[in-house]
Parts: sequence; C-alpha cells; structure tokens
Amino acid sequence: MERIAIFPGSFDPFTVGHESIVRRAISMFDKIYIMIGYNANKKSFFPVEKRMKWINEVFKDEPTVEVRLHEGLTVDFCKEVGAKYILRGIRTSSDFEYERAIAQVNKKMHPEIESVFLLTLPEHTPVNASIIRDIVSHGGDASMFLPKGLDMSEFKIKKRQ
Repeated sequence: MERIAIFPGSFDPFTVGHESIVRRAISMFDKIYIMIGYNANKKSFFPVEKRMKWINEVFKDEPTVEVRLHEGLTVDFCKEVGAKYILRGIRTSSDFEYERAIAQVNKKMHPEIESVFLLTLPEHTPVNASIIRDIVSHGGDASMFLPKGLDMSEFKIKKRQ
C-alpha cells in the first residue's frame, strides 16, 4: 500500500520552516500532497495562484511532492487522494496543543487517518507566516525566511505614500 500524506495549510506565504518539514518527510512517504486550504470568505495576503506557483517552484525537482488547492475539510481531501496521513509541523508547545486538538477531532471523524507531527528545526522555530506578512507589508526584506530560489521581487509591495 502506498504511503500518502497531505501537508495542509494556507501557506500565506510558504516559509523555510514549511519547506524543511516537507523535505524531511519525503523519505517517510511515497507521495506528499501540499494542500493549500482555500477559504473564499477569508482575505489572503498573497493570491492563491502565486502561492501555488511558489511552492511548485520550490519542489520542481521532487516528483513525489504535488501541490493542490482544496476548499473544505482536510479529512475529505485525504479521502479524495487516498491519504492515510496528515503531516504537521510543530514549532512551540502552543502549536502542539492546537494541532493535538485538530488531530483528535480528525481521528474521531476518520479513524483510519493518522496525524504525524515533526518538530521544526531550532532555527525555524520563530519563523511564521504572520511575521513574514508583517515584514513584507512594511517593505522589509523577508528573503531569509523564504525558500531559496524564489523570485523575491514578487514578495515586495509598494510602500504607502
């Protein structure tokens, strides 16, 4: 049986921490779907098309990694693609508490799906998408927190006059 995992998130934007989790998980799974959760009622900072493009660029040489867009429950996407694993990264104890609650609800809804938690590397612990969005929105250079090889000009915004 093929070991298929999904790595769900908004990835607004996709960070070096996200990249690290996926790269470390590649050897554990036959296929990893990076599932960009889409919520039409939620305002995103970066358009979903750009996020998909950036993530595809990061993993262009990894045939076992695929980026998909999904609106709805994560467990429904698991069933759609035949995934038995949900991959999540844990930076802090508060991340653990939040992720544990979601994992337990997912397990109750679909007992066949397991959540797999990987701790972030110590150097990625302070990196989160909210901080990166704040840096970018104020005209700062967030490139050290983003995967290498991306066109950083797309992350710049015009400063307000």
